[in-house]
Amino acid sequence: MSKISSLDLIRLVDDIKAWGKALGFQQVGISDIDLSKHEVYLNQWLENGFHGDMHFMAAHGTKRARPAELVPGTLRVISVSMDYLPPDASFARHLGNDSIAYISRYALGRDYHKVLRKKLKQLGDKITSALSTTEFRPFVDSAPVLEHAIAEKAGLGWTGKHSLTLNRQSGSWFFLGELFINLPLPVDSPVEEGCGSCTACMTICPTQAIVAPYTVDARKCISYLTIEHDGEIPEKLRPLMGNRIYGCDDCQLVCPWNRFASITEQEDFHPREMLHGQSLVTLMEWDEETFLRNTEGSPIRRIGWAKWQRNIAVAMGNASYDEQIIASLKKAAVKANEIVRLHIEWALTQQHQKQATNKQTTSRQTLRLTRVIEKGLPRDA
Repeated sequence: MSKISSLDLIRLVDDIKAWGKALGFQQVGISDIDLSKHEVYLNQWLENGFHGDMHFMAAHGTKRARPAELVPGTLRVISVSMDYLPPDASFARHLGNDSIAYISRYALGRDYHKVLRKKLKQLGDKITSALSTTEFRPFVDSAPVLEHAIAEKAGLGWTGKHSLTLNRQSGSWFFLGELFINLPLPVDSPVEEGCGSCTACMTICPTQAIVAPYTVDARKCISYLTIEHDGEIPEKLRPLMGNRIYGCDDCQLVCPWNRFASITEQEDFHPREMLHGQSLVTLMEWDEETFLRNTEGSPIRRIGWAKWQRNIAVAMGNASYDEQIIASLKKAAVKANEIVRLHIEWALTQQHQKQATNKQTTSRQTLRLTRVIEKGLPRDA
């Protein structure tokens, strides 16, 4: 590659940021490839077993923290963000109704991997058209890349205590993407950390998965349990999952910085009607063909129908007593695999226990009402 002057590289960075904004990215920053500090943290996290069944986290060795080993020739990483908060999030309404399925807001629309990767490719092509010798490779949560560490170094934000990237203007409701490139571009400076003494995300976590500031034990995390974990969900964690059937947003919902988050400009991330605010019964009654059709182009599809049913079964067990839920669970059990059936049996037990409790409560209330009435009646009535 022919030598490029420092002035030309500065101008190119300005162009790259302008092109990125035109493509729909809210932020564009440049990072070097020295992630040694984060590599130490990653190794400690893996040694503690906090990655659970995500063996791919350890399988790639040093590549995750060494971009030039993943893509030889890489000199810089262009880090980008794209807001995804939908216009009708309905967080409280859906979380507060235990008969409604709660799906993490990033997953209600089109698969973000496809949206961001396409735009990153377009950004790379624009750079190549300016410098014909440029080599690049886009990544969107699709390879061993420490995306939050890179975003932090590129000045897109700081890493919050929930381990997500936070920005003063966008909160944390955004996706990240990276463009590995073989140009010695000027790098951006990290921003000042803004969490201070706040521990709201740690306190609100339903399963207390944030075991220390900046450290998440994935084995307890609802997002991990409903998406990455393939087997049986630990019974002690099931009641804590509530009606969350795909992911969890609690640590973001409580974060003060998300008061400043903007609604996404991308219609691709707007909620799909068949996924947004649907009852647990409606979703449990999907057969596999319906699941595949309704999740086409969605990140949800990758968990498969069986895990979808498993997650809904847990939510049904956590729901208030409902004859419809019991009937739906019994119907689903007929064709369920062994893992799903285990969770259905647990859910049915929970529902029957609530039914018995309701009957006892009703009996006590009836007896109490009878006594009140009797006390108020004339002695000869």
